[in-house]
Amino acid sequence: MIEITNKLYYVGVNDRNKEKFEGLWPLPNGVSYNSYLIDDEKVVLIDTVQVDFFVQFIENIRDVIGDRKIDYLVIHHMEPDHSGGLALLKQYYPDIKVIGNKKTFDLLSGFYGIKENTIEVKNGEVMEMGNHSLQFFMTPMVHWPETMMTLYKGKESALFSGDGFGCFGALNGGIIDKDINTERSWNEMIRYYSNIVGKYGTPVQNALKKLAGVHFDYICSTHGPVWNKYVDKVVDMYDKMSKYETEPGLVICYGTMYGNTERAAEHIARAASLAGVKNILMYNVSKTHHSYLLRDIFRFKGLIVGAPTYNNGLYHEMEVLLSEIANRDIKNHYIGWFGSYGWASRAVTAIGEWNENHGHFEKVGEPVEMRQALSQETKEECWRLGREMAAKLLAED
Repeated sequence: MIEITNKLYYVGVNDRNKEKFEGLWPLPNGVSYNSYLIDDEKVVLIDTVQVDFFVQFIENIRDVIGDRKIDYLVIHHMEPDHSGGLALLKQYYPDIKVIGNKKTFDLLSGFYGIKENTIEVKNGEVMEMGNHSLQFFMTPMVHWPETMMTLYKGKESALFSGDGFGCFGALNGGIIDKDINTERSWNEMIRYYSNIVGKYGTPVQNALKKLAGVHFDYICSTHGPVWNKYVDKVVDMYDKMSKYETEPGLVICYGTMYGNTERAAEHIARAASLAGVKNILMYNVSKTHHSYLLRDIFRFKGLIVGAPTYNNGLYHEMEVLLSEIANRDIKNHYIGWFGSYGWASRAVTAIGEWNENHGHFEKVGEPVEMRQALSQETKEECWRLGREMAAKLLAED
């Protein structure tokens, strides 16, 4: 039984077995599915957990309320990692009333066939629950159309934020940020945002505007720590990420089959370093999962990509990465690119077409094209590209 603040308890679970979140994003440190329980005159459950962990979940609930019934369940997001325990929960608490918004109930019916005992709330509406109240904020497309957030008002206030302000990583004993080492959490929050929420910068900004002026002592997300000590930092990070603000630095992503394109990338990186860029990250797109590439592309201003021509097209893993970048509407970046070919040139042209049609980043320098092997002339062109990117980045630093 973990009490966060007066009458508000954590009843979530940890998943250290799943290898990839949504079948896509690596979970080297697991993930938490957070649920909360308000034990007052009315008992209110905040979200459920993935159905695989229901036995542990129901034990957590009973540790708090024993045999008492749950009066209300507030659903902030209908993805099954948060709503999956609902059908079983109804077997234990058949009279529970589900609080959500109009779009919640469309999904609730589709996923679980539940159409009765529902209470629809609207933006700004307040419900009294005994010694506390709940105020609801509609935050559509953060990151599904039905998402909302709820402000718990008691002696201290808490914002139940759904997937907003969440991060990857299981909770290893401690729940609240002030009780744990959060060093790992910051990069995992950026990775979570860039992988899951990143496309929806404008809806995140809209949500932050609705919450402007609203005080909360805690942020209770559905993934990651409960934020208390670092509430302001977390909100500030989401504000900057949703505005696509960046830090000075350079990410170089390359594909390579036999090492020649990789050698070109090394020369570009060396030139940028000698020109004064300190934050340089290099990734082989076929070796490092794109989850981490997207995190750092989101974070840093400069991006240089390079790959071989393959089957008269662009090297597959680079094509996938560029598609993922475009899908997230990433903005406010500089880009340079390079490529190689053995007998038919295509990679450099394909990257240029992608940037014109989908990337819309500011082009830096001239693309470098390598035919077969790295010549002295190509080395010089790589160095020039690295220096020109460095000049752009340092001019803003």
